[in-house]
Amino acid sequence: MRQSRFLMRTLRQDPGDADTASHRLMLRAGMMMQVVAGVYSYLPLALRSLNKIEAIIREEMNAADGQEVRMPALQPLELWQQTKRDEALGPILFRLRDRRERELVLGPTHEEVITSIAKAHVSSYRDLPLNLYQIQTKFRDEPRPRAGLMRGREFDMKDAYSFHADAESLDVTYKRMVQAYRNVFRRCGLPTLAVEADSGAIGGKDSHEFIMPADSGEDTVLRCPNCDYAANAERAHSVKAKAPEGEPRPLEKVSTPGVQAIPALAAFLDVPDRQTLKTVFYKADGRTVLVVIRGDLQVNEVKLKNYLKARDLRMATTEESRAAGLTPGYTSPIGASGASVLADESVTQGNNFVVGANEEGFHCRNANYPRDFTADAVLDIALAEAGQGCPRCGGVLEAVRGVEVGHVFKLGTAYSTALNATFQDAAGNLHPMTMGCYGIGVTRILAAAIEQNHDDKGIIFPAPIAPFHVHLVALNADNAEVQAAAERVEARLAARGYEVLYDDRVESAGVKFNDADLLGLPVRVVVSPRNLKQNVVEIKRRRDEKGELAGFDALESKVAELLDKDRLQAVPRTPPAPTWPLDVAAPD
Repeated sequence: MRQSRFLMRTLRQDPGDADTASHRLMLRAGMMMQVVAGVYSYLPLALRSLNKIEAIIREEMNAADGQEVRMPALQPLELWQQTKRDEALGPILFRLRDRRERELVLGPTHEEVITSIAKAHVSSYRDLPLNLYQIQTKFRDEPRPRAGLMRGREFDMKDAYSFHADAESLDVTYKRMVQAYRNVFRRCGLPTLAVEADSGAIGGKDSHEFIMPADSGEDTVLRCPNCDYAANAERAHSVKAKAPEGEPRPLEKVSTPGVQAIPALAAFLDVPDRQTLKTVFYKADGRTVLVVIRGDLQVNEVKLKNYLKARDLRMATTEESRAAGLTPGYTSPIGASGASVLADESVTQGNNFVVGANEEGFHCRNANYPRDFTADAVLDIALAEAGQGCPRCGGVLEAVRGVEVGHVFKLGTAYSTALNATFQDAAGNLHPMTMGCYGIGVTRILAAAIEQNHDDKGIIFPAPIAPFHVHLVALNADNAEVQAAAERVEARLAARGYEVLYDDRVESAGVKFNDADLLGLPVRVVVSPRNLKQNVVEIKRRRDEKGELAGFDALESKVAELLDKDRLQAVPRTPPAPTWPLDVAAPD
């Protein structure tokens, strides 16, 4: 492909509204163009990479017994009402009406539609298991679209759905799909972590995310360097430092004028943070909930929301706290009434805590559970953090930032029950189908790959998903001898199956080299008058600081050598099951 005819315009300066490396570099490299916030046109450079990602995904899905389908983006709202996800997703759903005033949605995902397909085509246990997938555009009305393709309102996803007669059959497919995902990311040249995750609005029992480490990622993963434990911070458990213990002492009210925050309270009373308790006031779907947790810990609102089965959870306002008879800054579970009280398990791990007295300017010393206060439930609702203990081996957890590029779920029978998707067993009895769900963000993989692979000059594409293998740069491109030599190089590389972007523009060397670094193709080959005098070309891998000279007779072998350094070897096809248990994230 001649660069002079290629639809691509590079930018010298960073776009002002781009806040991540991938967003900035994809705009500068002419890979995409914003149409409206969170919606982009993919230009040829981006589409070539996306096509390669899709091809790898299709091969691995087919190898895992997946069958490709194509479902509509337009879906009837009543399907979503049957599963009540019209309420669960709320404003994320794009809604519209047709000319007959029938309510429709633009699909953010396809559990409802695929379950309807299975309902129509599966009648007997002999028709199961069934594994269907598609690669399709999704629509989500994100409140704050950001970071280019990382969080957009229109994006491409591979979503797969499996149907089974029982949980044991689902386990087999779940393992196969997890391994298939590992194959996809390895073949794309991208390291990922498989971690335990929260199922969110999709629902279901077990769930694993595939996280690509990147400093700009929105997800925080906690992992143990001593064992296989890894989980999204929303799902993670940990072993916390113990609070001081001793003989329970009498409850004592003490004056703490103007002292509200935990650090100030601990300093004022000369106690460690972990010997204090804080009471946080929440509104959950209109209900009033008090959460009591140790002062050195934070409430994990995802765990809390899941326990309460709440659609809407938020901290109460000062006015709402006072209206409930509480004293902000001095709220206490002692004597609390008119609200549900939930306690983190940390309140039982120690004693003689300092807690609010629910009176302006006062706290209580020596509060002990359950002597001085009780709770409707005691559970783990603390946010796990780096530095705390691993729940499996006791090692020290460490935090990793990353981007979620894949997610797998065990859905169970929630959707099949709601939509009456049943099958007959061998005895003729009807049962709801057991389901699994498996998603990969196709466009997000491209953005995450750039987040993970760039420097201050531009993109550094992993070879398997690069738009072209080789960037052929002709210096003094209007020189007839240079033109002829560059065309010979292009033809020889193309004959070996390499995809070549030939920069035939009449531009300065500085402009061409800057654009080559910005585009980040794996190998750069330079043809120039100076090199031709020595009958050589300069060959440089994008990841390397310096290039080297090679004779024309060694051209193809040298390009192959440099590409092999970038390209991961093909991995074996999906085995029947991986060697790690379902509830453990296997090491990469």
